[in-house]
Order: sequence, then structure tokens, then C-alpha cells
Amino acid sequence: MSEKRLTLPNAVTLVRIAACPVIFLMALSPTMSVRFGAFALFVAAGLSDIWDGYLARRYDQITDIGKLLDPIADKFLLFVSFVAFYIISHRGFESDLIPWWGPGLTPGPLPVWVLVVIFGREIFITIFRSYAVGRGVVIAAGKSGKQKALLQALFIGGLLFWYPLRMLAESRSWDPHGFWGFWHAFHTGWVGVTLVLALILTIYSMLDYLWSYRSLVGIRS
Repeated sequence: MSEKRLTLPNAVTLVRIAACPVIFLMALSPTMSVRFGAFALFVAAGLSDIWDGYLARRYDQITDIGKLLDPIADKFLLFVSFVAFYIISHRGFESDLIPWWGPGLTPGPLPVWVLVVIFGREIFITIFRSYAVGRGVVIAAGKSGKQKALLQALFIGGLLFWYPLRMLAESRSWDPHGFWGFWHAFHTGWVGVTLVLALILTIYSMLDYLWSYRSLVGIRS
């Protein structure tokens, strides 16, 4: 295990952290090309998460600072994305609403309770992990936690791409009865469903962690 403070994997993680506020600002932009850029940068950030993990394992550069920075980068990216969506969807423009999240599965603004669930879970699990470390137990990322992260990423990427794609369709007057009509239905369904599944897995993964480490809070099987 490398003890160097700055390794290539850690540098990649730092770049991902630096990209987060840029993604936030680009997502808020009213310009179509900038919004496409936000989507592209988000995808690059997601791929960098896979890449830095591979590099750390491949070249035996797993460090304590890397273990600290990686989850910070993930949570920061999650935070800026959902806050951006909340701001965008409450600006009062119909085109900025979240598909399927209004009355009767119509487009609607992102509810504040979604932020409470997403961020509340992350805060709670972070505190729980810290408590576990104090008891001599390291809680590693579980299967349900990874599935939760994947669904959240699919929702974020889908919505970041949806906003400029819809702007492009309107500017080009794409035929709603042709391929665009099919894609419109598919993409809105993707955004709406992945958010529902992400929320379900967010709650489930928290309960899964608590049950798996129930002995830490005095609960016995």
C-alpha cells in the first residue's frame, strides 16, 4: 500500500471534486450547448470514479487520503446535481419540470422531500459509519449501496441529457409523431422511473446497512 500523499488516482479524484461546481453552474445555464456540456462532464466524472479505483488497485496506490476523498467526491457530485435539479425545476418554466413528478404523472418540480430522503440517508450513513469506526468496525460499501448509487447516477445523467435534448427538439421542430415521439416517451419514462427506483434503493440500502450491523446498536438476531 502506497503512503504517498498525492498519487495519480488521488489526482483524478481531486479533478472530479473540482468538476462538481462546474457541472452545477453548467446545468443551471439557459444555453443548450452548455447544458449538453454539463451532461458530458457528468459522464466524464462518473467514468473517472471507475478509473481512479482501477488505477489504485492496479498500481497498489490505495492510500488513506484516497479512501477519504473518493466518498467526498461522490457525495459532492450527488449534492450539486440534486440541488441544481431542485433550482431548475422551480424556476417556473414548463420545459424545466421533472417528467412524471407532477399530479397524475405530469411534469412537476422536484419535491423537497426527495432532497430530504437523498441527503438525509447520506448524512445518517456517514454518521453511522463514523460511529462504527469508533467501535472498531469498518463498514464497507455493500451491494445495495452500490445499486443505489447506480440508480442515482442513471437518473442524474438522464435528466442532464433530457433538458438540452428537449431544447434541441423544439429548436429543430422535430416531428412528435416520428422517432422523436418514441424517444420523448422513452426518455421521460427513464427519468421518472429511475428517480423512483433510486429513492426506493436509497431507503432500502440504509435499512440494509442498519440490519447488517445491528449488533452495533445492541440489536441481536
